[in-house]
Amino acid sequence: MAIIIGTLEQGLSYGIMALGVYITYKILDFPDLTVDGSFPLGAAVTAVLLGKGVNPFLVLLVSFGAGLLSGILTGLIHVKLKVRDLLSGIIMFTALYTVNLKIPGKAYVPLFTETTIFDMEFLQVFGSFYGVAMALMVTLAAKFLLDLYLKTKSGYLLRAVGDNEVLVVSLAKDQGLVKIAGLSIANGLVSLGGSVYCQQQRYYDISMGTGTIVIGLASVIIGTKLFKSFSGKWVVSGKIAGSAAFLTRNRKGVRPTTAVLAGAVLYKACVAGAMALGLDPQNMKLVTAVLFLLILVCGMERKRKVKGNA
Repeated sequence: MAIIIGTLEQGLSYGIMALGVYITYKILDFPDLTVDGSFPLGAAVTAVLLGKGVNPFLVLLVSFGAGLLSGILTGLIHVKLKVRDLLSGIIMFTALYTVNLKIPGKAYVPLFTETTIFDMEFLQVFGSFYGVAMALMVTLAAKFLLDLYLKTKSGYLLRAVGDNEVLVVSLAKDQGLVKIAGLSIANGLVSLGGSVYCQQQRYYDISMGTGTIVIGLASVIIGTKLFKSFSGKWVVSGKIAGSAAFLTRNRKGVRPTTAVLAGAVLYKACVAGAMALGLDPQNMKLVTAVLFLLILVCGMERKRKVKGNA
């Protein structure tokens, strides 16, 4: 039971982060390595504010704001300074390592005596699943707000710039600003996930962000591939809503954001299962990398077969 509870709590925390990776990887087609820095950024901000007695729910919002800022800076480096997308993320991730050390003043901060969102009295009605209940509430709130945003004109433009930048330009919109907005929201969600994870684990560590991009991509790919046959597709209808292309689903199905959250939980379940079977924790990063590579290879092989049959 303890393994199940821990898997759900951590899976949901990583699920919020995976939503941000979904925006950059699936929507913007932007290989953003900033997430390896913005995840611990949210945790660093959380550690400092909780230590000062700030309301833990307010801490979530501030952490989200810190992530927004990091995403904006990445976007500015890429759009305004004309630095390639991958290099922009690397530059920002490198800079955030120092920032994440300076904010708390040290590499490790324990939070065992601080009040977090997981200490709310109303959670007692959920018994031993109180942590899962709170993580689920925050995760679903982030998911529903993201779904609502993607239905707005700005959200439609965000989808369009990842598929066809020329379309955005033809609508007299600045594709660079759309990319910056997408990167800011993505890193805001990643930072929010770091804040939830920090409060759930009750400590901050500078190494929290190591491998975040791999975990996020694995969650996105597992979820979207697993639920691919059940997910509706977004297509341009040819109509114009205001100045943005109008996109509609051609059939009902599991939302991609829901699939991503399920993928994050499944990923953590696989990790927990491997640990329960006696796998050495020191080998987890290697196993994760190999699994991620296999998922990518299988996905590309499936695409080749589909193209061959066509």
